[in-house]
Amino acid sequence: MFLALTGAVLIGLALGMLGSGGSILTVPILVYLVGEPDKLAIAESLAIVGLIALAGAIPYARKGLVDWRNVVWFGLPGMAGTYLGAYLSKWVPGVWQLGLFALVMLLAAYMMFRPPRLEANPQKRAPLKILLDGLVVGALTGLVGVGGGFLIVPALVLLGGLPMHLAVGTSLLIVAMKSASGFYKYLHLLPEQGYTIHWDIVLLFSALGILGSLFGGRLAASIPQLTLRRGFAGFLVAMGVFILWQNLPKALHG
Repeated sequence: MFLALTGAVLIGLALGMLGSGGSILTVPILVYLVGEPDKLAIAESLAIVGLIALAGAIPYARKGLVDWRNVVWFGLPGMAGTYLGAYLSKWVPGVWQLGLFALVMLLAAYMMFRPPRLEANPQKRAPLKILLDGLVVGALTGLVGVGGGFLIVPALVLLGGLPMHLAVGTSLLIVAMKSASGFYKYLHLLPEQGYTIHWDIVLLFSALGILGSLFGGRLAASIPQLTLRRGFAGFLVAMGVFILWQNLPKALHG
């Protein structure tokens, strides 16, 4: 259990530094260290990461490092998409949810590894396009059962043209919004599948994660954007490969 609690702190550290990565740590920790079923771990991770992300977003917002335009145009459609994705998840086995999640992580890592396109006069993305981005990302992240920061950060940086530090703060708030929407739907789906939320685990992991996220947010401010971006991409590759390695045999023989 000590390893699981240490992992809870690392979940917050990842969210605070990168605006992402929390769910991809939370689900394996709940499954492999706490011993919870896939579906239950996925649902509880949304509650844990949502609470940590909300707490982590507050210092960014106080420093003016949240782009409220993207919160509205990306976050609100993302909540609707996440709710829809969570609804569709009841027809998808947990092992396939995690496998799909890992593949999308590797794609996001590839996008982040590519050198950024420099424009003399970057144009703001049209509200309708941001809305569609949020809806699509929300549906996918609701389906795989995670907060979705690993998709939101690349979307804000590569599609929205936001600097990395601004994208992290914005992502944290959007993650909190989307996680709340997805978790609300899972609360209705889990009893049908014979599961009950373990609130003691949710609250304990959230509290430890919040401490980690506050420290991570301070640490991120002192790291150059390019280093943070490349570190983020490397993190995605490592976690994506690990989850595929764990779940591919189960999917093939299931």
